[in-house]
Amino acid sequence: MFNKNIKLVIAGLIIAASIWQFIEGNIGNGIFLLLLSSIFIFVYFKNEMILLAFLRLRKQDFEGANKWLSKIKDPEKALTKKQQGYYWYLHGLMVSQTNITQAEKFFKRAIRLGLSMDHDLAMAKLNLAGIAMTKRRKREATMLLNEAKKLDKHGMMNDQIRMMKEQMKKI
Repeated sequence: MFNKNIKLVIAGLIIAASIWQFIEGNIGNGIFLLLLSSIFIFVYFKNEMILLAFLRLRKQDFEGANKWLSKIKDPEKALTKKQQGYYWYLHGLMVSQTNITQAEKFFKRAIRLGLSMDHDLAMAKLNLAGIAMTKRRKREATMLLNEAKKLDKHGMMNDQIRMMKEQMKKI
């Protein structure tokens, strides 16, 4: 909702007010203001629109997720670099069902910008491997599948990786 720099300014002002309340002897008000400032610091690192879009995607509501993502007008200015990665990752997930060329572009951009969690990076590479496989680029798909397998430390995507490898044998 707010620009990333405005969030930090608001958090700084609230922390200054908290310090003032501590000096005045109003400990309860100071603690409350510190907790309030932590909300602004949290949404600086985790954009609220992206979090709401993730919640919509969890419910398979692609229109709702797209609605929340469309509220971010200029992602280069409004988001940090990792948040931009997740912004394009979410766009890639939503478009992957209809337009694989555009989804490939979005996933590559998300990987280039960076995703902070390994399983998200593994999912992006797994989707890219699937796109490469449909475009008959077997070597690239194999390389991406191996990278996804290395990133999937908990084995959550073993079934998908195994199915893709079986499908690649048929190509």
